[in-house]
Amino acid sequence: MSEAKRILVVTGIFPPDIGGPASYTKALAKKLSESFKTTLVTYSSVRKHPSDQEAQYKIWRIWGKMPWWWRHWSYTWRIFREARRHDVIYIGSTLNGGLPSILAGRLFKKKTFIKIVGDYSWQVAVEKGKTILLIDDWQTAKKSGWTKLLWRLQSWVVRKADGVIAPSRYLAKMVEGWGVSPEKVSVVYNGSDFKPLQISKEEARQKIGIAGSLVLYWGRLAPWKGLRMLIKIMPKLLEINQFFRLVIIGSGPEEKTVRIMVKNMRLDKKVYLVGSKSHEELAVYLAAAEMFVLNTAYEGFSHDILEAMLAGVPVVTTPAGGNKEVIHQGENGFMVKYNDEFNMVEAIKTVWNTPELRERFIANGRKTAEHFSVEKMLKETVELLTK
Repeated sequence: MSEAKRILVVTGIFPPDIGGPASYTKALAKKLSESFKTTLVTYSSVRKHPSDQEAQYKIWRIWGKMPWWWRHWSYTWRIFREARRHDVIYIGSTLNGGLPSILAGRLFKKKTFIKIVGDYSWQVAVEKGKTILLIDDWQTAKKSGWTKLLWRLQSWVVRKADGVIAPSRYLAKMVEGWGVSPEKVSVVYNGSDFKPLQISKEEARQKIGIAGSLVLYWGRLAPWKGLRMLIKIMPKLLEINQFFRLVIIGSGPEEKTVRIMVKNMRLDKKVYLVGSKSHEELAVYLAAAEMFVLNTAYEGFSHDILEAMLAGVPVVTTPAGGNKEVIHQGENGFMVKYNDEFNMVEAIKTVWNTPELRERFIANGRKTAEHFSVEKMLKETVELLTK
């Protein structure tokens, strides 16, 4: 194939909708448009956005409030229509965008590259209550019904792509387990361009209206994020510091359960569920925080950890997924086994009671985050798509 001149980006989420994948795709599309004719197809919570007119690339938004059958048909039709006009298809969605993009790529003989950030079949199985297995065990477990079909479709889509981009070595190995040739898989680490807010903790706490020593979580409120345990250990954390306040930012399927736990444990004034926040609002919460705690069973590669490090917030997390490729135990953060109540409490206690350790985490964390730059991520991705 001749050198690519036109690139189609297919994604499931895009600003103004928030989240790491949305921010990443916007940065990638902007970078691609500097050298190539670029078009983007996405699902969207809005029909159009004022910023679309400023973009140097065409944006096709498929409105999320349309009837589901019409929404999916419109998305698929637009992908096929645009695929014919482009040389390369970059896919940021495993099945909803991945399946029609791979089919369109094969029909029109276009190169296809897909970015994998997790196992969609496992995610659906967990959220539907079909499995209690962790993601590593799920890879070799016997599957049935709908999740078995999703697993097979997901594996087929990824195998048929010309190239696979994984944001961690952990995910690269997982993808290879789906039958993908290692030669087709490239590791391109995520980067963050998060800009910390230069205000004092006290000023930040006044802005958000929460006083005390903030232990922060943000991200999707999903079952594997371990939020139930964080709430469960809150009474023990209050024994360490009566002014600890757990602040949970985000939304998702666990929200109702988490709110019920907070109410039943009478922690209304100790645990705050503040909903989803923009990046600008998140910067205020990070400026107010004493530490970031991520008790997760799965993490492909965490934007959240990088953002906490850039903001100078010590990190306590688990060795799940790609976390081990970012956290160096005792140097730039702590890693504790998922849902290990005792050691999670001890890790938080140690960070809180040891100022020199906290300062080491902050200094080394900033150095680590600077290594994972957006510029490096975009450069490596563009090289893969256009070589």
